[in-house]
Amino acid sequence: MKRVTLFLASLLLSAAAHAIDCEKANTQLESNECYSAQYKQDDQLLNQTYKKVLSLATPEQQNLLRQAQLAWIKVRDADCKFISSGSEGGTIAPMIHSICLSDRTKERTAFLESLTQCEEGDMSCPLPPQQN
Repeated sequence: MKRVTLFLASLLLSAAAHAIDCEKANTQLESNECYSAQYKQDDQLLNQTYKKVLSLATPEQQNLLRQAQLAWIKVRDADCKFISSGSEGGTIAPMIHSICLSDRTKERTAFLESLTQCEEGDMSCPLPPQQN
């Protein structure tokens, strides 16, 4: 339960700490570029977190995590393609797609980060407890 609370807290904190203020964009093109930049920033944070979790995993777990990450990427991309399909062909479509990618990426980052907060005896957490 504590890990779920940490997961939700880290999701909220990471979103606030790394947000780019795209609300200040004046044109659709500026919005599209801003949200694309936001997604790239979120993706970089995800990659850092993924590497951190990978380094804590056993060799067998590393293989499982790689498989899970590749499967997650496919699902994220398919979800976001579906989400943005309603605006396909419009100038807003890239923004909708980038926002979706960013949202899903932040969720995954928070989940992976929660795995680094395993407590002794928490059998639902695959990684060993970390020394703080």
